[in-house]
Amino acid sequence: MKVLLYLLLAVVAFRLIIGRWPWEPGRAARRSVEQAQALLGVRDQASREDIIEAHKRLVAMVHPDRGGTNEQVHEANSARDLLLGELSRRNTERP
Repeated sequence: MKVLLYLLLAVVAFRLIIGRWPWEPGRAARRSVEQAQALLGVRDQASREDIIEAHKRLVAMVHPDRGGTNEQVHEANSARDLLLGELSRRNTERP
């Protein structure tokens, strides 16, 4: 019982000190969103269409048939998926 109480106190202390719950994504998640935006060349409030268009442009440049690599295409796909997921998460959180 004491262990559960200590765990609860530790979680509350984490929230008070860090400003978020331990299970919420932190700065690392935000950093990867910023990296994805930089890779695709889109702004912070880019629309779904902007993200998809930027992805198409990037894939056209880094496609293996044009001198790119499969790894670059996978990075572009991951960036697109991350930004589209972030966009839908933001849209569902809005009141």
